[in-house]
Amino acid sequence: MQSERPVQSPIARVNGVALNSAAESLAAAELRQRACVELLRQAAISSGLLAGDDLPSADGILSAAAASAIEALLEQNIVLPEPDEETCRRYHAAHRSAYSTGERVRVRHILFAVTPGVDVVALRNRAEAALLSVRCHDGNAADEFVKAARTLSNCPSGAEGGELGWLTAADCAPEFAKEVFGHAEVGVLPRLVHSRFGLHVVEILERQPGVEQAFDVVQGAVVMALRQRTYATALRQYLLLLAGAATIEGVDIEAADTPLVQ
Repeated sequence: MQSERPVQSPIARVNGVALNSAAESLAAAELRQRACVELLRQAAISSGLLAGDDLPSADGILSAAAASAIEALLEQNIVLPEPDEETCRRYHAAHRSAYSTGERVRVRHILFAVTPGVDVVALRNRAEAALLSVRCHDGNAADEFVKAARTLSNCPSGAEGGELGWLTAADCAPEFAKEVFGHAEVGVLPRLVHSRFGLHVVEILERQPGVEQAFDVVQGAVVMALRQRTYATALRQYLLLLAGAATIEGVDIEAADTPLVQ
């Protein structure tokens, strides 16, 4: 996935309300997030849930009154059906690895840390070059990984050739765990792994599979997962409806003038 370049002027607006200052540089994802929040804030005003003199956010942070009004707005407009048992059982059957316990992997990695002021494009290029090198090395691939980790990694584990030892999902950032656990891959992953810490070249050295949990044991977790998925879909539909009725400038938001239908 390509890193998004900062968005420069002109100022983006939702129905004439500025989302950023001329001097402010925002990543496209952050600008879209501000636009969505502003759409909801304005909808709360239109619905009479928020006073019309509530000031728009200058830095992406809502007033306490606006945050409460948006929560009430979403409660009114997003009604979620409770998933039935058959749906829950189908979801559990399709995601058995997500409901297993005890899975462990022995991992090593090369971290290219994202720090303030870093050139993300250049960083990604270096990470991709390292990934290609350790995957395509003609000699001893293991030695090449250790050498690359010691010279390139921004993690203290680099001194140990990138070795992180045996890990469970609870030991890792969720976005890292998602890429590493619940799969059958062993060896250097053919893709960079993105986490809150940066970009990782990851090698799975060994796997120990977990024990699958029966549906009755994890039913509550399955219900919660389905609720979250349904809520995310419904919220996106509602935002698309608001965007379709708004005048949006300088920010790319997919808009629709009718609700999406699943």
